[in-house]
Amino acid sequence: MPAVTVRNLPEETHRALKLRAAQHGRSTEAEIREILEDAVRPKTRVKIGSELAAFGQHFGGFDLDFARDQTPAEPAVFE
Repeated sequence: MPAVTVRNLPEETHRALKLRAAQHGRSTEAEIREILEDAVRPKTRVKIGSELAAFGQHFGGFDLDFARDQTPAEPAVFE
């Protein structure tokens, strides 16, 4: 798993992180991971697949009744 080093973190910030971690019952490292996760992957983010499905359902959906082509695929030639 990747690791990140934060240099020149002010002492006040480090103390605040330690306090916040203690309040949440986590280690400082776990608290920092949680803060970063919330910052870059918010729980309210738009998930494109879900949005597209909801859009389709809103307009009555689509009837995609396609017959699958049962013809065997030709093998690849690498010459």
